Amino acid sequence: MATVDSPADFGIERRRSGLVDYITTTDHKKIGILYLYTAVAFFLVAGALALVMRAELAAPGLQVVDNQTYNELFTMHGTAMMFFFVVPLALAFANYFVPLHIGAPDVAFPRLNALTYWMFVLAGLTAFSGFATSGGAAPFGWTGYVPLSESTYSPSVGADLWIMGLLLSGVSGTLGAVNFMATIFGMRAPGMTMFRLPIFVWNIIVTSALIMFTFPVLTAALSMLFIDRNMGGHFFDPKVGGDPILWQHLFWFFGHPEVYIAILPFFGVVTEIIPVFSRKPLFGYRGFVFATLLIGAYSFSVWAHHMFTTGAVDGPFFSATSMLIAVPTGIKFFNWIATMWRGKIRLRTPMLFCMGFLFMFLMGGITGVFLASPPIDFAVHDTYYVVGHMHYVLFGGSVFAIFAGIYYWAPKMFGRMMNERLGKVHFWLMLLGFNVTFFPMFQLGLNGMVRRIADYPAETGFAPMNLLASIGSAIIGLSVLVFVYNFFMSKRRGMPAGNDPWEGYTLEWATTSPPPHHNFTRLPPIRSQQPVFDETQQAQRESRG
Repeated sequence: MATVDSPADFGIERRRSGLVDYITTTDHKKIGILYLYTAVAFFLVAGALALVMRAELAAPGLQVVDNQTYNELFTMHGTAMMFFFVVPLALAFANYFVPLHIGAPDVAFPRLNALTYWMFVLAGLTAFSGFATSGGAAPFGWTGYVPLSESTYSPSVGADLWIMGLLLSGVSGTLGAVNFMATIFGMRAPGMTMFRLPIFVWNIIVTSALIMFTFPVLTAALSMLFIDRNMGGHFFDPKVGGDPILWQHLFWFFGHPEVYIAILPFFGVVTEIIPVFSRKPLFGYRGFVFATLLIGAYSFSVWAHHMFTTGAVDGPFFSATSMLIAVPTGIKFFNWIATMWRGKIRLRTPMLFCMGFLFMFLMGGITGVFLASPPIDFAVHDTYYVVGHMHYVLFGGSVFAIFAGIYYWAPKMFGRMMNERLGKVHFWLMLLGFNVTFFPMFQLGLNGMVRRIADYPAETGFAPMNLLASIGSAIIGLSVLVFVYNFFMSKRRGMPAGNDPWEGYTLEWATTSPPPHHNFTRLPPIRSQQPVFDETQQAQRESRG
């Protein structure tokens, strides 16, 4: 006698088919969601590592971990944040929204797009698998400075796994950048000229160009380091004619454009959100475009400001270029403020995170100009002042903008609104925790506390500010838990979003939430940078006769 499957059985089958669909998909939207989930997972892992480090530093003495474990924690924390969270999160937004923004049905190379995601996953697992080896994970910092990363000082297999993970990540990023370039230049909808592209897309163009020029340099440096460690090479060994400073040149020629790879996409995110919640068109569209192009070009001329204390670089030249790059960023700031000026600002959660981004990134940028002065850099190099600066730029900049983008675009991606009250709780907790954590680090650095240490003497007087920073990190952790609950609760029970809940300006709001397989059933006429806004205005004029 045949049995009848229960509704629960059908639900299990649907979940299984959905999982298989995501594993085998080449749909750019699903790949974007996969990037989002995976990058946030690495963010949670990196945050857990940071909380352990801050617990260790809350008081003098070794309470939680030993020196070797601490070295592994800060190496993998920095690696996860830079290579497996911030940049992949930018790729998540780019994968999902670049085709929608330009009116395309998909990316140019869908199978290649899927390959880049799975290479990214393999890269992250490879780098972190060092924790499962007897020697532990890589212990020499996310910058991999030699000779600390040579086999003499870091003989563990975890160091080689770190190199292999970053190599895979670089190849994945380069292939993805080629795909975005081909999509943007070859698949724009009729009427979508270059100067009608959303600013987010312009930022992805520049980011992709930076990736294509700089990731191969990192790949070469990592290959040389692997040869030194395992095949008897001497690229960085001064005893036989090598040069350890060569690693710094190669790494930072990649590493400083990498800072802009990590921030430019989120400049684009913020630039899409602020006009919508100010109810005004974007001020200075072409200024944004040319400022973005200038930032991309200047980023190749500033790498050696990380190397002032080596004495091997031209200090005045790199000081001047490092200060000059603040000019196009300043243009963006004035244009963002002008867009908000006399606008009908709606302080919804995406806009709150954008405003938090403006304040925090401004602080990071100003301290960066200080560090561009060689005498100041000599005084605070390798102190907690640099840690504070870096986090105000990358956490206060990228991460605040990431959350702005998630709250803004989650209704389009999942069809449901995120809870506004919980979103505001998340914002205020994160703003408080961030400043309580990282602002004291400027004073710690000025007082002489060296970074990348697990312990410090009690008589230095560093303990009160370290305890304050550790309390702040716990507040950040609480804010992230609020976000995680809000995200998954809203996906299940959030209010239906509708096609255009924010009354947006760009093409993604002209289709359903979530969009159909090939994105659009119809496209509005594209006559400006804000086609959906134009169509809405035209409909209102017609309704008034």
